[in-house]
Amino acid sequence: MEDLKIKVMGMSCDHCVQTIQKAVGEISGVRQVNVDLDKKEVTVAIDDKLTSREAITAKIVEVGYEVIEEQG
Repeated sequence: MEDLKIKVMGMSCDHCVQTIQKAVGEISGVRQVNVDLDKKEVTVAIDDKLTSREAITAKIVEVGYEVIEEQG
């Protein structure tokens, strides 16, 4: 298991939060997704044998948001 913190630009409302939670939550290996709108941060608990930081950030970009900073 690994916890990822990813800074994301473009989130402005609860709909944004729900969009990211749903999209990232559907990735195999994702155990938990928490989106903090105020901090512009997405925290994801993953099984690193099933998915990766790259897959998570790619999904966030795919649904229309910009990853600006990645933290371990």
